[in-house]
Amino acid sequence: MPDQIDAASLTVNGFQRLIRDRYFTTDAARGTPATFMWFVEELGELATALQNNGPGKTPSPEERANLEEEFADVIAWLVTLANINGVDLARALSKYTTPGRVEGVKA
Repeated sequence: MPDQIDAASLTVNGFQRLIRDRYFTTDAARGTPATFMWFVEELGELATALQNNGPGKTPSPEERANLEEEFADVIAWLVTLANINGVDLARALSKYTTPGRVEGVKA
């Protein structure tokens, strides 16, 4: 079993590297179309979890834990897509960290 990683100190680069190191061979063989379908499936599971935790609802501890798990799964599959398509997510995220590059908000 691999050593436990301190999630609080994990960077975007670090997480992308972790996913690449663990899964790249399998992910690359699966390819973008099939990986995208897994990503979409996880988005659907996140949508369901969000409904179970929505306004006016009191989610059970299990439902709350499932919500967190689904967020993690969506991020992991997004990182997988970035890896197999050669996208450096930290660099891509500079769109939001560079002042003046994105202005305004969507309503």
